Amino acid sequence: MDDYRALADAVGADIAAGRLRAGDRLPTQRRFARDRGIAVSTASRVYGELSRRGLVTGEVGRGTFVRAAPLQTGPALAEHRSGIVDLEMSFPILDGQAALMAPALSGLLRPDGLRAGLSPGSAAGTEAARRAAADLLACEGWTPRPDQLLFAGNGRQAIAAAIGALVPVGGRLGVEALTYPVTRTIAARLGVEVVPLAVDAEGLQPDAVRAAGRLDAVFVQPTMHNPLGVTMPVARRRELADVLVEHDVPAVEDRVYSFLRDDPPPLAAFAPEHTVVVDSLSKRVASGCTLGFLVPPMARHQRVRAAIRAGGWLAPSFAVEAATRWITEGVVAEIQLAKRVDAAERQAMVAERLAGFAVRADPASYHCWWELPPPWRAETFVAAAARRGIAVTPAASYAAGAGHAPSAVRLALATPALDTLATALDVLAGLGRGAPGDDGTE
Repeated sequence: MDDYRALADAVGADIAAGRLRAGDRLPTQRRFARDRGIAVSTASRVYGELSRRGLVTGEVGRGTFVRAAPLQTGPALAEHRSGIVDLEMSFPILDGQAALMAPALSGLLRPDGLRAGLSPGSAAGTEAARRAAADLLACEGWTPRPDQLLFAGNGRQAIAAAIGALVPVGGRLGVEALTYPVTRTIAARLGVEVVPLAVDAEGLQPDAVRAAGRLDAVFVQPTMHNPLGVTMPVARRRELADVLVEHDVPAVEDRVYSFLRDDPPPLAAFAPEHTVVVDSLSKRVASGCTLGFLVPPMARHQRVRAAIRAGGWLAPSFAVEAATRWITEGVVAEIQLAKRVDAAERQAMVAERLAGFAVRADPASYHCWWELPPPWRAETFVAAAARRGIAVTPAASYAAGAGHAPSAVRLALATPALDTLATALDVLAGLGRGAPGDDGTE
């Protein structure tokens, strides 16, 4: 059989039927090819297709493991027996948020207001939108100028536009060794090489930038790093800024979670001519109300604006108009304050229920990083959690390079109800205190 999709279908059927269970290791691609009488290149395409479907995950040096399997009854959380508690994705939406947001949109329902929302999109938005966005993004030590503001359809598009503007095809983009996975995908589609850079307890190490050789740009998350939960102190930001200026390397600074705390001044405050700030409404407001913000230095403004247009990443005018109203009428500020309280409550829950484990997080963050106790391996723990109806993300999903990923998982805390989160954390804590195979299911 030489149709790799048909072979992937067959493996997927084994997973769906329970013949292959979550955590099971697949044979090596060479063994898979030999057993089925196919080329190794075809086996590689089969495994790639299974990974694309989300059925398996690979970890360099350890193999390929089943991720998706039918959930078993029993230990899964009672209220989610037919579903799953999602600690993979971060979608912070508060109760009552829709009612708070609706009145500000009433003007868009009138013909004059709607007319503005129906106009063609523009990377520069409107003057009112630029002023509102500049006010929203301003923090102590840094206030962007309204004429610096540019808009994209969402935060991912803002990141893509910034990378596309700064890094040529075949160029090199430095990223933290564990980083936001979408950045790797964007880089691959733009023909950009990703260069992993070492991090420590304070974030990206400036010496790693020095040692990396030629870099066309660096992607960095100084505040509430995803997945590590680190917030870079001011001294580290200054040191990193000095290195960027010394080596003339621009940075794409991702500040999507910065609204959750009184952030130290951004990297842009220390290296203003070498930093493109990106942000969005997806976490501040909701994932269904996306709008991306870019604040490039004026010397790079036209290049970033051209990248937004060339990529087809213009923000819809209706989204810009809606966001402008939510910002100017104080709705976004009110939601942000409420989310700060919510995130802090969830982190306090983590601190209580996962006490004694090696958990790293900013106490204001919506996610945390759990370095698992031995003998747990990340993929085995993910599989064991899935059997109990809980989805978590292994460290390998964030690894920027081909090296060994740590035995750790990221927990996204924003999506479940508080009582569901509490129960899920108790279940995970019980898993962590045990070992693979203790209950006979691994």
